[in-house]
Amino acid sequence: MFPILVIAIGIAVLVFGKKLAVLGAAVGALLGVGLLSLFSASGDPLLQLAVVGLLAVLGALAGGFARGLVDIIILVLGVLAGAAIVLGFLNLFNIGPGLLNWLLAAVGGVVGFILMRRSRKGSKDWGIMILAGLVGALLVTRGLTILLPSLQGAIGTLIVVVLAGVSIAFQGGYLGKRKAAAQAPASTDNPSTPPST
Repeated sequence: MFPILVIAIGIAVLVFGKKLAVLGAAVGALLGVGLLSLFSASGDPLLQLAVVGLLAVLGALAGGFARGLVDIIILVLGVLAGAAIVLGFLNLFNIGPGLLNWLLAAVGGVVGFILMRRSRKGSKDWGIMILAGLVGALLVTRGLTILLPSLQGAIGTLIVVVLAGVSIAFQGGYLGKRKAAAQAPASTDNPSTPPST
């Protein structure tokens, strides 16, 4: 049940990650997965579901509450997402808990903060799309590696990069634009001439 929940949350954020409540839930879930690995939590599936589920709900509530405090919540989500992404990659490579993990998570949090701060000035929320793509891809890959442990390491990283890239392209509107551009020349033919039969 745990891997399926993680994969489902990951897919939701890959598709709907620009919505703050969805991104918040995914960041909370990924943070929960990372914390479980850092604290070497027992293999109790109920505890795993409770930690990930509780942090996902708290993240969703924070994202939903963000309408009034958008800029502050987005920066906080950026910090948490950056730290969670680093923990997700460390977890993907089975790197054991230690001080270096905490330092790298702090660096990831700073990078997430900077990314969110800079992207809010543009017309599109590129920071949100990038973090949502990475968080969603890491969640899906984490769920898959639980089911298929052979996907850890380089193969898992490749899956993360591909899923994140597709998600960013989809949320950025690039996949829809190509489809619309392919259909546009056909619809811009001379409308005054009837189609030949």
